[in-house]
Amino acid sequence: MTNNHRTDRRSLLKAVGAAALAGPLAALGTTPAVAQNAPVDAIVIGAGYAGGTVAREFGARGLNTLVLEARDRIGGRIWTGTFAGERVEIGGGWLGPEHHHLLAEFRRYGLTTVTDTAATRMVLPGANGFAEVDPATAGAELAELNLRLYEGSEVYFERPREPLYRRDLLEQVDRLSMADRIAQLNLDPVRFHWLDGSAALYAGGPSSQGSLTSMAQWERLAAGRPELTTSLKPAQGMTALLEAMLVESRARIVYNSPVTRITQAAGKVTVEVAGGRRYTAPLVVLAIPTNLWKTITFAPGLPPAHAAAGREGIGVPQGTKIWMRVRGETDAVYAQGTADSELMQLVPQQQLADGSRLVIGFSGPRLDTSDPARVEAALRRFLPNARLVSHRAKAWGSDPYARGAWGMRKPGQLLRQLPDVQQPHGRVLFAGGDIATGWHGAFVDGAIESGLLASRQAVRILR
Repeated sequence: MTNNHRTDRRSLLKAVGAAALAGPLAALGTTPAVAQNAPVDAIVIGAGYAGGTVAREFGARGLNTLVLEARDRIGGRIWTGTFAGERVEIGGGWLGPEHHHLLAEFRRYGLTTVTDTAATRMVLPGANGFAEVDPATAGAELAELNLRLYEGSEVYFERPREPLYRRDLLEQVDRLSMADRIAQLNLDPVRFHWLDGSAALYAGGPSSQGSLTSMAQWERLAAGRPELTTSLKPAQGMTALLEAMLVESRARIVYNSPVTRITQAAGKVTVEVAGGRRYTAPLVVLAIPTNLWKTITFAPGLPPAHAAAGREGIGVPQGTKIWMRVRGETDAVYAQGTADSELMQLVPQQQLADGSRLVIGFSGPRLDTSDPARVEAALRRFLPNARLVSHRAKAWGSDPYARGAWGMRKPGQLLRQLPDVQQPHGRVLFAGGDIATGWHGAFVDGAIESGLLASRQAVRILR
């Protein structure tokens, strides 16, 4: 590599990093429809973090890449928007110090992180409804409960970034749901709700839907400190890094193009989108949530592991994120509900100049988020003196291009799916946080890891 080439690359990275800080959607622009017979080296389906990583890696190898995106924006289940005059994350919005792939990308583009708002008060399920507890005391007790909950995970996940390293030990635990494991602890009702409510939140429904190994792997990846997995936020917004990646990729992006069919024949792959437009390339990377795989017709059909993942889904079925602007009780309060609460969690965010506070809530299907009175009533079960000024909700389970929120494996899926679900199907490859090896499901780090793997597989196939 010449010095001039290194200088050009540094200049490019500096430029795309600066574009990210300035809002590089302008740099990406709105790509006009690409002619069906226009030659491309590869097609990436999905402009989320997995697809953006693949496109960036392809661009670095000189591949002419086309990205097909179903929405009118990039990001998928990551979506930086606005609420109450503030930039907010409508989708995923947190990261932690153990997210090595993601933080490496932040450093690459000169992006930074900030520490999330620290809670000064805490409300948890009590013997008679919800009760305020001392954060330090309750935090210490929750840490002890988690030690019991994940006891043995340091052995069966001896190498958490290689989850199948002790496959022999996983046979006994991968079949367990979080509900199964919590029941084994014989907890009193209050402590039961502390653990079951948290597990139900992550499972997007009853804790019986989420696997023990899914959450135990996260625990071990976080070195036994799960609170750190969501301790940081991107200073420039969660979409900024993805925008910088796509600018560097020089890929062409075609929006409003949900894929309906993928056909392989004679060393080529043809992708058909809604409305009948077709695109052909030697290779295709499918980088969309597994819950959407069943909406696409594959010819030939998918291998057993992929078909099962698409049929079962990995993205949790319910997950509604609500941004609320609150007055009346504006302390930084963290609250957790029970599995059947209308609001399952409250996470304090910044206090605004007028004294009101932004709060994030997560709800299941029981809360009608279109009714401000219902949302305020659910909020007041934790904060009796709170008054809801306004709110913005996103129900990811009913989003047609997500069909679920963050990913979390179901009981048995780890051993049934990995590593087969990560393998190419002819000239069709697969990427996404749902099928990542390490920080799978709920974390951008896993999407980047999966995108890097798919790009390496693609190079081998094209050779």
